[in-house]
Amino acid sequence: MLAQQLVELVGPDGLRLVDVDEPAGGGRVVVDVEAAGVSYPDLLRSKGEYQMKNEVPYVPGVEAAGIVRSAPADSGLRPGQPVAVLATEGAWQQVVAVHPRQVFSLPETITPVAAAGVLTNYLTGHFALRRRAKAVEGETVLVHGAGGGIGTAALGLCRALGLQSIAVVSGPQKADAARAAGADTVVDLNGWLDAVRDHTGGRGVDIVLDPVGGDRFTDSVRSLAPEGRLVVLGFVGGEIPVVKVNRLLLRNGAVLGAGLAELLAHDPGYPRKQWKELYQMLSDGKLVVPPPTVVNLADAGKAMADMESRLAVGKIVLKTR
Repeated sequence: MLAQQLVELVGPDGLRLVDVDEPAGGGRVVVDVEAAGVSYPDLLRSKGEYQMKNEVPYVPGVEAAGIVRSAPADSGLRPGQPVAVLATEGAWQQVVAVHPRQVFSLPETITPVAAAGVLTNYLTGHFALRRRAKAVEGETVLVHGAGGGIGTAALGLCRALGLQSIAVVSGPQKADAARAAGADTVVDLNGWLDAVRDHTGGRGVDIVLDPVGGDRFTDSVRSLAPEGRLVVLGFVGGEIPVVKVNRLLLRNGAVLGAGLAELLAHDPGYPRKQWKELYQMLSDGKLVVPPPTVVNLADAGKAMADMESRLAVGKIVLKTR
């Protein structure tokens, strides 16, 4: 089978398209992959800058979708069934073999290609809103990086959960993507704090979802309403920010972390519980996944480079066949 391997920790230039043996079943679910998702942590891992390190060579990616080829009899899965998978041993390849708990049945409302980019972003967003921020219907959520994959997922979840969303974007193309994903209000990155204060009548927002970090972090704390919660999803901005905790006293605010990989390490069964709600949302149309940008597997390096240079809009998936 074809696979993308990272052979050097130098970013996108370290990728090579190779022909390798297919993984063995051995009590696992074997899936013929139709597409695999590209996420910002994939870029960080490729440069050795992620919290969790990989030794080269390795196959990047942790999410994919396709068709079940074979499955253990007691797994509840059947050959020919469309599924999404958390392929923590590498997703950018034509076949994966994973534990049954890492396989998620798909409703008819979403294709495997679209589903390839769903798991990491939507499970992370759901975890951030439901379990970490404990969002309540009617609350207002500010979403940074709203034109990217995690941002568009968060906006769709806000709409499905009855939350009012404010999207922070850089440029008209990402503003269009945010609106299409479900944003109630869109503000430009330049002057976003004043715009948010105006929109909320000076009260601020109940929740901030921040995958960016960097120099906007302090203003994110300032944007919180009384008892507001800022949820850290990542550091696309590069710099890991520091919060002066006295600012949290001013409005009884909280700063929380939401890391999917870290969650899986200590609670591997939790995503299956999340998927029950997400599956129902997808089935009844409350949650609509925007079409991803589809790139051939051979062009994975360019896809990562576009993400690094902030040219990517929405979610990118790699077509493997």
